[in-house]
Amino acid sequence: MKHAWLSAAGWTVVTEINRQLCMQAGAQHGQTSEGHEPAKRLWAKRHLQALDLAQVAKLCHDCHRLAPFLNYNGNTFVAIARQAVATIALPPAEAAVLRSLIGHVVAGTAEPPEHDRFLQFIRTLAERGT
Repeated sequence: MKHAWLSAAGWTVVTEINRQLCMQAGAQHGQTSEGHEPAKRLWAKRHLQALDLAQVAKLCHDCHRLAPFLNYNGNTFVAIARQAVATIALPPAEAAVLRSLIGHVVAGTAEPPEHDRFLQFIRTLAERGT
């Protein structure tokens, strides 16, 4: 199920989410010299495209790993991925599972069994037409 999940999240939105996360934690907000431009280019190239949820997770993970911001890169892209999946009409328990799984995949903390569970979960959603 491909959809332009991230179309409302241009780079300005990504930057603002990071700024707010930093402000809440009292951390310095800013751009990194090495990762900001590559992440911004990758995001600009892909965020408007119709993507499946595995591709959304990969894009968010890849941008997180490029570390475009001084702090809270993982939290920023996890928040964006979770906002995207929040638009899917699911029972509360399934929505919670999906938010958790995509968050771990984006953050890079998902062990192989959890990553497999994520892929199986989104296959099931696609089969159901959700």
